[in-house]
Amino acid sequence: MGSHVSGMSELKKYFQRFGYLSIPDSQNDNFTDVFDTQFENAVILYQQKLGLPVTGKLDSDTISTITSPRCGVSDTAPRIHATKHFAYFYGRPRWDRGSPLTLTYAFSPSNMINYISLSDIRTVFQRAFSRWASVIPVNFKEIEEYESANIKIGFYNGDHGDGEPFDGVLGVLAHAFSPENGRFHLDEAETWAVDFEKQKSKAAVDLESVATHEIGHILGLAHSSVKEAVMYPSLSPRKKKVDLKLDDVEGVQALYGTNPNFKFSSLLESENASNKANMGLNCKSIKSTLSLVVAVFFLLLIIT
Repeated sequence: MGSHVSGMSELKKYFQRFGYLSIPDSQNDNFTDVFDTQFENAVILYQQKLGLPVTGKLDSDTISTITSPRCGVSDTAPRIHATKHFAYFYGRPRWDRGSPLTLTYAFSPSNMINYISLSDIRTVFQRAFSRWASVIPVNFKEIEEYESANIKIGFYNGDHGDGEPFDGVLGVLAHAFSPENGRFHLDEAETWAVDFEKQKSKAAVDLESVATHEIGHILGLAHSSVKEAVMYPSLSPRKKKVDLKLDDVEGVQALYGTNPNFKFSSLLESENASNKANMGLNCKSIKSTLSLVVAVFFLLLIIT
C-alpha cells in the first residue's frame, strides 16, 4: 500500500470514468501513480460490481476485465434487490406513456456507417428490439422521422457533443441514456459486424449484441454483475451475446411487467441446457488436464 506503480494514474482515470473513484479535489489536480487506500477500495467495489473474485488487488481476472471492450455507461447504479444482480439507473426511471406502450426508433440520416448495408443494420436492430418486446408488454416501431422518434440511433466518433466522448477502437463500444432520453450512440471507430463469416477482423464487434445491451439501458436497466447476462458491461471482440438471461428478464419485468405470451419455463429450460453444455466443456477440460498430469508423472518415472 502506498507504492508507486507506473501507469496507475491512467487506471484511476478509468475507475473515475465508470463511477468507482471521485474526481480530484481541484480541477488542477491529477491522479497520481500511488496505489493508495482509496484506489484499493475502488478495486474492491469494481470486483464486487462485476462479479469478480474480491481481492482488492489488480489480479489477472481484474486486469482482463478492465482491458475488455465495454459499454460507456457507469457501473455504479444502486442495486434494488439484495438477492438479485440486475440494477436500475438512479430514481428507477422508466418510459411512462400509457398502455399499451409503443416506442418508436429511427436511424440518424447523417451518422451511419457505410460498410454494412442499412437493410442489414435494420434487421439486426429489429431482432434486438424483438427480444426485449418478447418479455415485456412494450412494442417497438421503426419510423423515418428521426427527430420525432423516441429512440435515436447513430454512429459517432470521439467527442460528439453529449459529454461522453468515444475513445477509439476496442475501448468504449457504445452508450445509451436512461428513460426517457432515448439517445443511442455507437462508436463509429469500431469494426462492426453482423456476420463473422464475412467480417474476418480480429477486432470485429457484434452489432446485434451491443444493440441488445444498449436497448436494456434505453428501457432503464443499469449493468448486471452476472457475466452471462446481456446487461454485463463488457463484450469481447468476435463474441455474440444476444440471448436475454433470467437476470435481464427479471430486471426489465420489474419495471414494465410481463408480456402475457412470455413463458418463464422456456427461458429456464434454455438456461439449464446452456449450463449443462458449459459443465460438459469444463469436465472435458478437467479430464484433459488430468490426463496431461498423469502422462507427465509417468514420463518422470521412466526418466528417473
